[in-house]
Amino acid sequence: MRTSPLPRRTLALAGAALLTTVLAACSSSGTDHDMAGMNHGGATAASPSSDSHSMPGMDHGMPGADNAGAPADNRSGYRLAATAAALPAGQQTDYRFSITGPDGKPVTAFAVEQTKQMHFYAIRSDLTGFQHLHPAMAADGTWTAPLAALAPGSWRTYASFTPDSGDGKGTAMVLSRTVNVDGKAEAAALPPASTTAQVDGYTVTLQGTPMANMAHPMTVGITKDGKPVTDLQPYLDTYAHLTAFHEGDLAFAHLHPASEATGGGPGGPDLAFHAEFPQAGNWRLFLQFQTAGRLHTAALTLKVG
Repeated sequence: MRTSPLPRRTLALAGAALLTTVLAACSSSGTDHDMAGMNHGGATAASPSSDSHSMPGMDHGMPGADNAGAPADNRSGYRLAATAAALPAGQQTDYRFSITGPDGKPVTAFAVEQTKQMHFYAIRSDLTGFQHLHPAMAADGTWTAPLAALAPGSWRTYASFTPDSGDGKGTAMVLSRTVNVDGKAEAAALPPASTTAQVDGYTVTLQGTPMANMAHPMTVGITKDGKPVTDLQPYLDTYAHLTAFHEGDLAFAHLHPASEATGGGPGGPDLAFHAEFPQAGNWRLFLQFQTAGRLHTAALTLKVG
């Protein structure tokens, strides 16, 4: 498949890892989809206190990123402000938050990144319950993310954005907070590392052997019933959307596409990307792709040496 290079977007991520990845991407916007061990339509609200579960900055290869290892809910004077200290389990909940700037006022001007002004994620501490949303913003700068039912336990939320005004204009950031979901929590064991995953009848295969602090070419292949899939639909201007979380510290990485879905035509089956993992250990990867108007999310554990 011929691809044209896409500039990689740098994210300043709250966490203990730095990850640069370029991927051919495809997903679908704001759609809720459930699969075993994962919910794609909701997330958890942030706690009101300054969350010091900071994730040292992750640089995704783009100038102008703020990758300082600041507390998770603030960076360079920008803060993720939310009031919910806890959320109920087992029911949809609207999570409202705002991004305040160095002047303490809500930010209302955001640049568009992969067709959206805000990418919002949530993950449970055991790396289950993944959710990726594109919330709506009110005129006063309040964002509302419709979070699907959550399992009890500790969760972390992430707001990924780029201010389009003020001191941080053009600087990609990710701010993160934790929240507890009421009820008795039962942690799930992390699935063992594997190069394949199944979802909705599709098989996703990852090729490549990543090593920490080294750049490696990698390929994602998608098949169904043993046949290559060539009808991937554009999502967020690409043919796959890949998000990764590091086991233990929940460091977050948004792996960006190597090519855009030009012309709106179908893509697949092989999606080439370049990955750089500066931190060893287990990463839980969530690959989202779309066919026939439906968003699929495959999850696998990747061991980085």
